[in-house]
Amino acid sequence: MVAIINRELCTGCGQCVETCPVEAISLDNEDIAIVDSELCVDCGQCVDVCPVEAISLD
Repeated sequence: MVAIINRELCTGCGQCVETCPVEAISLDNEDIAIVDSELCVDCGQCVDVCPVEAISLD
């Protein structure tokens, strides 16, 4: 599984970026979170911290 960002819901707050233990999440040039699927370890910490529920595990 990999964390999936719903681009329409993401507000670019960056909480997921700060929480990710393997630095698999960053913000793109539109301040929307993106996930590096090769780094993501499916821990779910980003899902738990997202205030707008824009992240899910696929």
